[in-house]
Amino acid sequence: MHRAAETGKRDRAEERRLKEVGRIRDLLTRWKLTLSKIDEEYQLPRGTAANAVHEPHLAGERAIAAALGTRPHLLWFSRYHSDGTRKSPQPAENYRYARRTPSVETAAA
Repeated sequence: MHRAAETGKRDRAEERRLKEVGRIRDLLTRWKLTLSKIDEEYQLPRGTAANAVHEPHLAGERAIAAALGTRPHLLWFSRYHSDGTRKSPQPAENYRYARRTPSVETAAA
């Protein structure tokens, strides 16, 4: 029938991020790994690997990649350049909850 309205850049970035998360979770399931076991095995604070799946966290990304026998830039295309170097600073789209910019009212106060 009617074609859906073109999505904005932010929507495409969110969709791409969700696909990455789904692909990583699928790999973890196939390898029969849990994020809590990765935390324990790589001596990370509890919840680090789970947070790293959704938001940039260098130690968590490295631990997940090592557990899956790969490199982080092959799992998170949105967090790394094609040559394998990490993006710095990370784009705002890579965070679940976008960083808030101060509103005009609070800046004037």
